[in-house]
Amino acid sequence: MRNGAFWRRTLWWLAGTIFMALIQTSWPETLKLQETAPDLVLVLVVFYAMRDGEEKAMLTGLVGGLYQDIAVDTVLGHHVLCYVCVGFLAGTLSLRLVTEHPIVKAGLVFLAGLLHTAIFCLIQYLQEPARGLLVPWLAMGIPASSYSALMSPLLFIVAGRRREDYGIMIRPRPPQDAGR
Repeated sequence: MRNGAFWRRTLWWLAGTIFMALIQTSWPETLKLQETAPDLVLVLVVFYAMRDGEEKAMLTGLVGGLYQDIAVDTVLGHHVLCYVCVGFLAGTLSLRLVTEHPIVKAGLVFLAGLLHTAIFCLIQYLQEPARGLLVPWLAMGIPASSYSALMSPLLFIVAGRRREDYGIMIRPRPPQDAGR
């Protein structure tokens, strides 16, 4: 890959991740449906997990989570930890799934949303046990994960529309060792 193409692609990725985090933190009221907002950064994390692997997904989670931690009044690293864990697990799991079907993509976004909310609520519970653990997870996790999963096909189309991408491509599988 030429050096200029690498930097152009990296800048598009960085700008897209920051833009999604900006939309999610700055205009949450416009995205809400029945008091539930989609997690746009999570959809991007799962998109890059399926397309480029867990490393790119974890970097997307780092950038998007860091922006959210700074913009929203939470402990620094709270969103980062949740997104990085989800990015790693989604990237690892996407190697074992046929990720071409839209239902599989939406299902992976739904499961990633449930996991993200579970980690987020667990950290909040450890900091303030009076909040509870199960009720906030069920009240926040299921509606937000469902809404994110419903929004994921649209966001996957938008994220994959650049000329070099042409949609989500399955990343090449590593060759199996014959000696094993």
